[in-house]
Amino acid sequence: MTAGFIKHQSLFQPGETMDNLVGAVTRRGLAVFLRLDHAAAAIQAGLDLRPTQLLVFGRAEGGTPLMQANQTIGVDLPLRALVWCDPADRTWIGYDDPLWLAARHGLTEGDPRHAAEALSLLVETCVLQAAGTDPSKPSGAF
Repeated sequence: MTAGFIKHQSLFQPGETMDNLVGAVTRRGLAVFLRLDHAAAAIQAGLDLRPTQLLVFGRAEGGTPLMQANQTIGVDLPLRALVWCDPADRTWIGYDDPLWLAARHGLTEGDPRHAAEALSLLVETCVLQAAGTDPSKPSGAF
């Protein structure tokens, strides 16, 4: 386990999980900056890699207050989530917890802490919906 990294198993295949995640973040007004297919890049290089995609997303209203408190957190923003398929063909979705990122940059009190808490809840909600494991939404609701 990597410190600060949260992962959930998805009920869907990797591509569908990523599509669900894109839908979940955009419905909440977050911008998708990049959807990177690591496996496709590996194939272009003549290499093999199980399905692995990275989503870079965020919104200035969420990240800027954290950067105003300590600009070094900008190295970890915008937020990122990874969807991958393990050797047993299980699909996973994971991300660095914004609370862990904030603590890494010394933002553990006051408004920056509250901003990180809100981001953490937002990302967790999006991830659980993308994985089909959010108890408030039925599986396959996308």
